[in-house]
Amino acid sequence: MTLGTQLAIFRMVAVCSVWGMEIFESLLGGLRTVCAGFSDSRQGTDLDYSMADIGLSAFSLFFMQSESFLAYQRRLDQGHGSSNCRTLFGMKKIPTDNYIRLMLDPVSPEALQPCFDQVLEQLRQRDGLRAFERLGGRTLVALDGTEYFCSQKLSCPQCLTRKRTNGKTEHYHAMLAAMIVAPGHTMVLPLMPEFIAPQDGAEKQDCERNAAKRWLSAHAERVKSLRPVYLGDALFSCQPLAEAVRETGADFLFVCKKDSHKTLYEYLQGAPLGERCVTERKPGGRTLTYLYRWIEGVPLRDGKDAMSVNWLGVSILDGKGKTTYHGAFATSLHVTADNVEEIAACARARWKIENESFNVLKNNGYNLAHNFGHGKQYLARIFATMNLLAFAFHTACDCLEMLWQQARKALATRSGFFHDFHAICAYVVFPSWERLMFTLISGKAPPI
Repeated sequence: MTLGTQLAIFRMVAVCSVWGMEIFESLLGGLRTVCAGFSDSRQGTDLDYSMADIGLSAFSLFFMQSESFLAYQRRLDQGHGSSNCRTLFGMKKIPTDNYIRLMLDPVSPEALQPCFDQVLEQLRQRDGLRAFERLGGRTLVALDGTEYFCSQKLSCPQCLTRKRTNGKTEHYHAMLAAMIVAPGHTMVLPLMPEFIAPQDGAEKQDCERNAAKRWLSAHAERVKSLRPVYLGDALFSCQPLAEAVRETGADFLFVCKKDSHKTLYEYLQGAPLGERCVTERKPGGRTLTYLYRWIEGVPLRDGKDAMSVNWLGVSILDGKGKTTYHGAFATSLHVTADNVEEIAACARARWKIENESFNVLKNNGYNLAHNFGHGKQYLARIFATMNLLAFAFHTACDCLEMLWQQARKALATRSGFFHDFHAICAYVVFPSWERLMFTLISGKAPPI
């Protein structure tokens, strides 16, 4: 080992002793308190496992990104009298998988709302949200729906249904996700979702738009201090949702397609549009030309009560003049030659909820679409919410925890980090999160 490496390890030991993982442990402590308050129908002496241990056991699978995490910890507990469930997550006992499912099925996912609030507060207190701010201190909140379960055999009262062309009925779960995003930022921050599910007294099946209205009703006040600008695809670009956003005091920036907004596009015909053209030189001499056009005060729909909105379009042309991208948006934001570039960049950041959120959740370790347990009441929902919460905790660590950041950097790739993260915990019991991070940073295992 070189002197430089020895010095680097010495410095990291010092960091471990001074800084620790206090922010993450505070978040974990908040989750433990919330889990301890989960509804519990048990009576008498049937209390071998606390609700805190049950909830943390489920959460640990998503945080460690290992479906087998608890199985390995049970083996460590049997062989060594301790486990990472005890030392890292603060559990006293590890319940069986079936018992976890049984006890969490009646728990409403709304019980986890305080944990999402705590993540946001930790970032706010430590200036971690500043990197997400755009448009003069505004925060972009992207809304979009996604499915996280589908089966032709399993179903529950919370399932939506649809018939396929082969005559078979599919049962599925879906949710309206909300993510803080920003153009040029590599991270996203999940907020509490709203589930798309059968509603009491409703004749029609629930949908994304209705879920979005419920999300705004439940959460808009909670994020009001962030001065949000809500992003959404063309499905959200309708007057009821635009009005719902404006009623909260926020602004919207929704995709606006010609085939679904015929009246608006009729107004654009022959109307004087503002224009701005910007050419960028890319590495290798390649050029891209951005053509921005905008107009203010056009109707979002037909009718005397039509909401007046502002429209902007952006086209990107390559060096040969070929259009490689075109997008158009309806917004409540004031559009000028000075801000049209930034507004367009913010509007295009909506794709981050698909590529950097849903894609990561489903294909890069979280396995959101996997059936961890369906249940008869809320089990699928509570697992999906815990999955999102794990993602939020990871983002908070990426933004705020220095040891976590150093470990991520040492292992280069996200997949490499989480592979080593849960693999080493399958065989070694760590006394603290600091020691685990130090091992990942230095590559030096702790004494056994």
